[in-house]
Amino acid sequence: HTGPDGLKAAGAFAPEVVIADISLPGMDGYSVARELRKDPAFARTLLIALSGHGSGGSRQQATDAGFDCYLVKPV
Repeated sequence: HTGPDGLKAAGAFAPEVVIADISLPGMDGYSVARELRKDPAFARTLLIALSGHGSGGSRQQATDAGFDCYLVKPV
């Protein structure tokens, strides 16, 4: 439910795909992606951003954070 919870779950579960909402409490999705990308174990993990904002700036920020894809709600 929070960014830090997502990082803990990813570390324990080692998923192949992570879908992270950008507007998470405690740590936003951009920060979650950056933290995951620092860990070599997540180098090949597909990171998908989920957001209510579809602007080009938001998409670029997601790419810069390490996301592979960007989905706009509702999906």
